[in-house]
Amino acid sequence: MPQHVVVIGAGVIGLSSAILLQQAGHAVTIVARDFPEPFETMDPLTKINYTSPWGGAHNRWVPPHPSLPPHLTREHALSRTTYTHMQRLYHTHPHTAGLTFLKGVEYMERPGPAQEALSTPSAPNALDLPGFRLLDRSEFPGGGSGSDGKGGGVTWGCEYDTWCVNPMVYCAFLLRRFVNRGGRVVRRELRRPEEGFALSAGELGLAVDGGGGDGEKGVPVVAAVVNASGTGLVPDPDMTITRGQTCLVAEDCDVTVTRQNEDGTWTFCVPRGFEGGTIIGGTKELNNWDTKPSAEVRAELLRRFVETYPKILGDKKELTVVRDIVGRRPTRNGGPRIEGEVVPGAGFVMHAYGLGGRGYELSWGVAEAVVEGVEAQIKGAAAKL
Repeated sequence: MPQHVVVIGAGVIGLSSAILLQQAGHAVTIVARDFPEPFETMDPLTKINYTSPWGGAHNRWVPPHPSLPPHLTREHALSRTTYTHMQRLYHTHPHTAGLTFLKGVEYMERPGPAQEALSTPSAPNALDLPGFRLLDRSEFPGGGSGSDGKGGGVTWGCEYDTWCVNPMVYCAFLLRRFVNRGGRVVRRELRRPEEGFALSAGELGLAVDGGGGDGEKGVPVVAAVVNASGTGLVPDPDMTITRGQTCLVAEDCDVTVTRQNEDGTWTFCVPRGFEGGTIIGGTKELNNWDTKPSAEVRAELLRRFVETYPKILGDKKELTVVRDIVGRRPTRNGGPRIEGEVVPGAGFVMHAYGLGGRGYELSWGVAEAVVEGVEAQIKGAAAKL
């Protein structure tokens, strides 16, 4: 019976990791409580802890800098890897993967040292961001002048090449790709990563060999468990929840826009493509577990975005609200946990959780790290035999 890898979680991290493990030649089973389904029929209350449906979701370059937390350097590398994977996927499946490539536009009222470094005349675009261009003040909201709240506060802006996805179109595409290549899925809620090692051959859809040993007991050899559960399923004092409220509108937008406001809040839009409308956001509220959207917050989000990018209105007077969205983003202080450990009495667990609101933009980079960790463990274990 072949060795098996169990992936816990069918969000974007679990799906991406499962596909790359499969491509590396491993037999893989995804075990999860929630799987991709049509967003339009998804219940926001019962599925609120399934993070992937509620994302924007897009790639926003977050440039690292020596003055910023060091985990941003690693995350930037993961986002570059993900960008390359997304380019390949878009070129091979432009009409079915749920991916759109477009321009990203950023406005900052309070630019930091990373933005200043990108603006240095001696080394413009030092990070070699694709399609990067500094914006002229005349391209800022409101023409870059005045203090009427309509853009006069913006002091720095840029554009670059980026991508966005329609989350459930994209995740459903990944799931189909995984299953059609022989991957197995089990709908079950696990409480600990160690439970993955206790799944029987029958539960994993494997034939029992009947030849004695583990096969006779119906227990396959599980070489590793990938913990892509989002929350981690393990005691972790660095884990918290970030509540985000956004609003889905019916209008399409031709770019993804992010604006940092002077008061530290954010105004943004992420086009979903594939007739999925546009996400207008948003809030970032640490340790807020409230599931109910606020009508007042929605009105403020829409007002701020229309003032930032009035082009989205076209010839309309107001945006067409489809639904309010409240999502929970499992967030880890100090950056996501992407590392392996041998759990006594169980086996090797490769952790990949705590990405907060950056799951999509770091997904393929994390998946590559997962494969690297799992293969190093399996090869090391084989060398000891």
